[in-house]
Amino acid sequence: MTVVLTGSLESLSRDQAAELIETNGGKVTSGVSKKTSFVVAGTEPGSKLEKARALGVKIMDERELLKLLKADTG
Repeated sequence: MTVVLTGSLESLSRDQAAELIETNGGKVTSGVSKKTSFVVAGTEPGSKLEKARALGVKIMDERELLKLLKADTG
């Protein structure tokens, strides 16, 4: 899974979120493309969110990310 983080997250720093994603086998990238699995959007997400919408990339919030990672780790 390839993930892009955009905006400010509520309970995690971007470094913490990236570490969680990578620990669970994902890869964090800085740019949105058609190969992006999903974008995690926090507050004030900016142009990455717009690009994800234009490309039809799945968008989730921090809560959904944590739920997904919890499901992956059992």
